[in-house]
Amino acid sequence: MVKIINGKEISNSLIEKLKEKVDKLKLESNVCPSLAVIMVGDNPASKIYVNNKKRICEKIGIKSYEFVLPANAPESELLKLICGLNKREDINGILVQLPLPPHINEKKIIENIAPLKDVDAFNETNVGKIMTGNFKFLPCTPAGIVYLLKESNIKIEGQHCVIIGRSNIVGKPLAMLMLHNNATVTICHSKTQGLREICKTADILIAAVGKPKFISSDMIKPGAVVVDVGINRDINGYVCGDVDFEKVKDVASYITPVPGGVGPMTIAMLMKNTITAALLQKNI
Repeated sequence: MVKIINGKEISNSLIEKLKEKVDKLKLESNVCPSLAVIMVGDNPASKIYVNNKKRICEKIGIKSYEFVLPANAPESELLKLICGLNKREDINGILVQLPLPPHINEKKIIENIAPLKDVDAFNETNVGKIMTGNFKFLPCTPAGIVYLLKESNIKIEGQHCVIIGRSNIVGKPLAMLMLHNNATVTICHSKTQGLREICKTADILIAAVGKPKFISSDMIKPGAVVVDVGINRDINGYVCGDVDFEKVKDVASYITPVPGGVGPMTIAMLMKNTITAALLQKNI
């Protein structure tokens, strides 16, 4: 029978551990980790994400700052804000909520965040460190996926991991993390030939393609571990993942649900990165 990987339960356990760490840090070193979140415009989905981050910060004991710029704010104003936050000793982590309005260059913005405050680990300096294995921070979603697998006692070493999706946020860094954990990795994308056949060779299949219920049961090797990164809406308007959960669960050995799988881990890992940033900046 398939085992459901409960991301909400695992993330709650991690959040409790992080809270204990922050309490100890405040007591022994008088250090309170802090996170600055910048939002440009009033995207409803972004507002939800930002509010969730603030709520978890409060639960753990991380001080949160929110900076909101109007949607038509010039790129120079956002860069000036980031420059100021880079210099502030009371700010340990900086996160710019994506997506940004079309007139702002996302890459330029990310590259202007100080590497030791880049808690999303999107800066090219931090991305390069992931390639070499000399990293301080890991992108939150890939790190959350590896944490879920390990907490579920799922073997990674020696396994064939197929990742569908090659984004800079999930697919590429996740491939590096799985390689660092001694998996054999295949990355698939929209131009991949014979996708179904490749997926059926996976011991661990990770779907990050952004298409509702794209992964069907005939793409899964019996007993495979299936991780669903997607967050979509089906034809009835309900939240669903990239995997056809109801059909695939009859073939897989482990599977993450949507919602309640990978999603909760992303914010938990952001909190972990923020604490790491504080420790590095205070030389603790």
